[in-house]
Amino acid sequence: MATVHVPSSLRDLTDGVAEVEIDAPTVRRLIAELDQRFPGIGERLDEGVSVSINGEILPDALYEEIPDGAEIHFLPTLSGG
Repeated sequence: MATVHVPSSLRDLTDGVAEVEIDAPTVRRLIAELDQRFPGIGERLDEGVSVSINGEILPDALYEEIPDGAEIHFLPTLSGG
């Protein structure tokens, strides 16, 4: 089971929930599970976020495996120069 930390920019979809535990083998499946619990969050996560698994930021992480007990953070993708 992984602990997902929901960023404040998405808490309008989670009724203020900041942290949730989800059992999912990959980031793609985790997003699907989040979207089942909190409809619309999957679409917002597809709009450009990076994923941090246990402190390692992975910009293209959909198929990354999630180890048991992982800490997951979604980070907005920054652009500019």
